[in-house]
Amino acid sequence: MITISVTAVPPHVRGALTRWLLEVTPQLYVGTVSAKVRDELWDAVRASIADGTAVLVHPTNNEQGFTIDIAGTRRRRPLDLDGLTLIAFEPEAGKESITDF
Repeated sequence: MITISVTAVPPHVRGALTRWLLEVTPQLYVGTVSAKVRDELWDAVRASIADGTAVLVHPTNNEQGFTIDIAGTRRRRPLDLDGLTLIAFEPEAGKESITDF
C-alpha cells in the first residue's frame, strides 16, 4: 500500500493519481500498486510540483517497514538516524532556530 499527499499540483497530475489510487480526502491518495507504477506516479508528481509539496510513503524492508520521500519545499524533512527515519523541522523564514543560541 502507498500513500501520496500533494499540494498545489496541476489537475492532470491529480487525474493521473486518481486513475491508480483512491483520493480519500482532498489531495491524499491511497492504494496498492506495483513498484513500477508507484515510481512512474512519483516521477510525474515530482516533475510538476513547482511551488507545491508532495510526500510519498511506501513499504520497504527496514525496521520501520516504510520509506518517506518528499518533493518540493517543506518545513519537515526526513532524517536518517542509524537506519531509523525521524522528521526534522526547518525553522520558519526569518526566525531563529533553537540551535542558533
